Amino acid sequence: MIHGPSLAIGAGISSIVIIVAFLGFDGVSNQTELTIEPSPTVQQVGPPKITADTFLANGSPVLGNTNAPITLIEFGDYQCHFCNVFFHSTEGDILKKYVETGKVKMIFKDYNIIGPDSVNASHGAHCAKEQGLFWEYHDILYSNWTGENNGWASSENLALFAQEIGLDVDAWSECMIDGKHSQIIVDSNEDARTLELSGTPAFFVIGPDGKTTKLFGAQPLETFERIFQEELEK
Repeated sequence: MIHGPSLAIGAGISSIVIIVAFLGFDGVSNQTELTIEPSPTVQQVGPPKITADTFLANGSPVLGNTNAPITLIEFGDYQCHFCNVFFHSTEGDILKKYVETGKVKMIFKDYNIIGPDSVNASHGAHCAKEQGLFWEYHDILYSNWTGENNGWASSENLALFAQEIGLDVDAWSECMIDGKHSQIIVDSNEDARTLELSGTPAFFVIGPDGKTTKLFGAQPLETFERIFQEELEK
């Protein structure tokens, strides 16, 4: 069964096991002008604070010009239906019109809320990152999506995807077996919870002045364009 956008309630993840609950969620909404505080140098007491690292750390390599004035962060789950909708309907146009022209840079962060295959897929992408092919693996995952928890992201298929994009499969497999990137996945999920995200995909657009706009769901290109243009005109 496909749920959309996937909604997590009290999702907990460790490097070994993930426990999730999810429900159907129909609407999308947005919230603007979050406050980003400087990253703390000492451990904070009390509720976690949103810092620049909450958005920018524990994610993918930057896609696009690292000096682009706008940063687009996506929190996604590779098994998520609406993440797949965004990938096929909107992401390509954003890349062509804004990323490839140096206006926007993009970062993908994991928020694994659907099942264990989601975590394994995230591991696969981070292991591909070691060979400089994170985004190629990210793309092949979404290009082979067929649903939630139906086996398309099995260990066997993940290895086939690695082979298909030209990875050194032996090195990639060793990375997967060792679980080398478990902590970055755990930390990314914790970032999502700190930001009080309730589902995937969720996006944050950070402008050149630090203003941050939050978007939920597979928003159409026009929504992103409006925000990008507002930021570029400042």
